[in-house]
Amino acid sequence: MLKRAVLLGAAAAGGAAAYYYTADIDTQMEMASATGPLVRMLDPELSHIIGIQAAARRLLPRDTRPDPPALHTKVFGLDFPNPIGLAAGFDKNAEAVAGLMGLGFGFVEVGSITPKPQPGNPTPRVFRIPELKATINRYGFNNLGADAVQDHLLAFEAAAEKDPALKRGPLGVNLGKNKNSKDAALDYCIGLTKLATHADYLVVNVSSPNTPGLRALQGRKELEALVNQVKGTRDRMVWGQSGPPPLLIKVAPDLNELDKRDIAAVALACGVDGLIISNTTIQRPGEVANYPAAQEAGGLSGPPLFAMSTGVLSDMYRLTGGRLPLVGCGGVASGEDAYKKIRAGASLVQLYTVFAYEGPALIPRIKRELAECLKRDGFTSVADAVGADHPDIRRHNSSGKSSAAQAGSKKGWLW
Repeated sequence: MLKRAVLLGAAAAGGAAAYYYTADIDTQMEMASATGPLVRMLDPELSHIIGIQAAARRLLPRDTRPDPPALHTKVFGLDFPNPIGLAAGFDKNAEAVAGLMGLGFGFVEVGSITPKPQPGNPTPRVFRIPELKATINRYGFNNLGADAVQDHLLAFEAAAEKDPALKRGPLGVNLGKNKNSKDAALDYCIGLTKLATHADYLVVNVSSPNTPGLRALQGRKELEALVNQVKGTRDRMVWGQSGPPPLLIKVAPDLNELDKRDIAAVALACGVDGLIISNTTIQRPGEVANYPAAQEAGGLSGPPLFAMSTGVLSDMYRLTGGRLPLVGCGGVASGEDAYKKIRAGASLVQLYTVFAYEGPALIPRIKRELAECLKRDGFTSVADAVGADHPDIRRHNSSGKSSAAQAGSKKGWLW
């Protein structure tokens, strides 16, 4: 029954594909998005599976237009055609990288991936709040495991070798731990060893609320030990002239002031290359609490998360003194939202939930709106706007007084 529903959903996307390729790319995107309401009549997880299969089969539009020059940016020494990326959690098994990059994302992050396959938590485990374009999930790192994902990444690399345009931007690999593992650091190191050579950057996810005990790894002592072990494993591997992929940590929005200070201190002291802020929240802010789905356990994502995650992002920019690239994630639904993340301190921005609601047409719209925001406020590039809400920190870093900032700039970091 599940297979039949997936095939029917993919066929619906394919039926649209049969005629939207005769239209201009914006019309193609709108037509692809128009199938969304039909698919969303299904169970949320089934809708997710259908979306992945449509992307994996290249049934979605392919936007080959160059991005506006103002959106081009360089972070971690990597070139991004635009700063809008797809967050981890959508393509958990790296099955649809080419199709998703083809939609116009500046980068795509796959995972979270655990060393061994695991089914995740019992179903149902995804709950929509459509009135708010929000979702609550308790997936629990369901994925096929590092070996299967490695095969998928090898297949993508082979396809991209034949058609380099398939790899529009950098590819991130998000690592997790198995639910029953007694050694979290070992799990991350296993995943890194198997997948790092296929990644442009790596993410250690210590912030999902759906794996018991995972968020405890954000404590200062625990995080420092974990980062040192994982970073050491990466650095002992043999790398070419370009060196190892940057290592990022993904943190939760549910942090108190001490948590934030500790994470910032560990990230700077241990040489982490960046932070992703943030994962989903276990809180039910504002009007979310009025909806029945709010009673479900799991992480909340979508626009109700925006203010909380952006607040933490701003705090982490301040606590790191602008010396670390930050990726803003959580509740982005428009180019203005992305711009606010950038002004708060994000060098890159990720989204997921609103994309699942609105479909492919969201991506060109957000990029267009972001370019308009930059132009409106007199910024010629994304890099110029990063941290604009923190003028004192920006002045300090640009003055050359901060030795840490100077050291970071040698790695290609943006301020």
